[in-house]
Amino acid sequence: MRRIAVALTLLTALSCGSFAGSQAVSAASAPAGGGGVGGRGTNILVVGIDSRAGLSAAEKRRLHVGGKGCNCTDVMMLVHLSQNRRRASIVSIPRDSYVEYAGTTTPARGKINSAYALGGGPLTVATVEKVTGLHIDHYLQTDFRGFEQTVNNLGGATVCTDRPLKDENSGLDIGAGRHLADGNGALRYVRARHVNLRPGDLGRVRRQQRVVDDLLARLTAEGALAGPISTARTVRTLLKTVRTDEGTGLDDLVRIGWALGRLRSDRTEFATVPIRLFDHRVPGSGSTLVWDEARSAALWDALGADRPITGDTRIQPVAENPAPTDPARIAVRVDDAEVATALRANGFVVTDISATAPAVRPSGPPVIRYATGQEDDAATVAAALPGSRLQADPDLDAVVEVTVGARPVQVSSVTYDRNVADGAPVTADRLRCAEAPAAAGAAQPGSAVEPSGRR
Repeated sequence: MRRIAVALTLLTALSCGSFAGSQAVSAASAPAGGGGVGGRGTNILVVGIDSRAGLSAAEKRRLHVGGKGCNCTDVMMLVHLSQNRRRASIVSIPRDSYVEYAGTTTPARGKINSAYALGGGPLTVATVEKVTGLHIDHYLQTDFRGFEQTVNNLGGATVCTDRPLKDENSGLDIGAGRHLADGNGALRYVRARHVNLRPGDLGRVRRQQRVVDDLLARLTAEGALAGPISTARTVRTLLKTVRTDEGTGLDDLVRIGWALGRLRSDRTEFATVPIRLFDHRVPGSGSTLVWDEARSAALWDALGADRPITGDTRIQPVAENPAPTDPARIAVRVDDAEVATALRANGFVVTDISATAPAVRPSGPPVIRYATGQEDDAATVAAALPGSRLQADPDLDAVVEVTVGARPVQVSSVTYDRNVADGAPVTADRLRCAEAPAAAGAAQPGSAVEPSGRR
C-alpha cells in the first residue's frame, strides 16, 4: 500500500505537538503478535506523547504544560483512508480507554495511553491492532514542543465554542464564538480537559477534531494541496517541525497530500470510540473508560471493510426520543405530584412543590422556565414533556421549573447518550465551526483573536 504520512503530517501537527525531539516509529517495527489483520484502505495511528523532556522552565510556562509528564500517549487518532482515496475517517481513541495490552506485559490490562510507557511505539501499535482488529500501516508520534510553531506556520487555527470556555489546567480562556488562535492558544484549546462545560476527554477530542478539520480545510481552500508543486511546498513547510517514519519519501507525501486536497468535506468523517462506562474504577489505574463492545466492534468492522462510519446505526443507534443532556444532572421543580413522580422515574432530580400549586391551573400546556445558560437542560425536560412551552427567565437559579397547566400531561421516556453529544460519527461539513471569520490577526497565548477571512 502507498505510504500516507502526509495525512499524519497534517493531522499530527494539529493534534498535539511536533516531532522535535521525538522519534518516529514505523508500524513495521511493531512486535509480532499484535493481532492486526489486513483490510482494505490504509490505517495510520497518530499519537501525541505527554512528555516535558527537554522543555525549559520558560517553555513550560509559555505552553502551560507545567507538572510532570507521564511519558504516555496524550492524544491518539486512527486515520483510515479508503482504498479509492475518496474518503477519510478519523477516529479518536480516548487516552483513558481500558484495554488489554498486546504481548506479555505486566500489568496485562490498563489505560491505552500507558502502552507507550510500557513498550514505546511498537507496543502502542500492537495494542491498537489487538483491540481494534485493524492492521496499522503507519505510525507517527509527536510531543508538545513545536506545536505552536507548526500552527503559526500554517497561519493559525480556528477554535470555537458556543459558550465561554475556561480551563485553568491548560490555560484556556476564550469567549463564545469563532476565533483564530495562534499555536499557543490552539495548544491550550486542544489540551483542555477540565473545562467548565462538560469536562472530560470526549469534549477535548471533539475540539481536537475541529482543529484538525479546520487546518485541512484551510490548506485545501488556499490551494496549498491543489497540485504537486503547491503540495510539495506545503510538505516542506510542515517538515520543518514534523518528522516521518523511515522510508517515506517526499514523493509519497506529495502524492497523498494532493489526494487529501481533493477530498470533499462530506467525505471526511470524524468520530470517537463509543463508550459504555465513563468512570470505571480500576485499582492502580484510577478512572477509566470502557468501550461499548457492540458499537465499537461495529466501528472497527466498518473501517476494516472500507465502509463509511457516518449513518451506520450499529455504531450510532438512533434514539426514539433523544435528550441533549443527562437527566440525572438536571434539577427540576414541578408543581404537580404525578408529573413529578413520572419525571423522577425518568432520571431527573425532582423537587415536588405541588403543595404550593394554584387551585385553578392556567390554561394550556406545561410551561418550562429556565435560566440563561440552561437551554440544553430545558430542551431535555421539554423532550420528556411533549407539547410543553419553553420560557427563559433570567431571575431563576440553576433549577428548571415546570408549571403544569390545565391540559393533560404526557411524560415520555428520554434517552441520553453522551457519545452523541461529544463523539458521534459526523462529516466535516457538520463538525465545522459555523460562523464565518472576518479579519486577520494573531492570537496571544491562551486568547482568541479576530479570525482570518481565508476559509
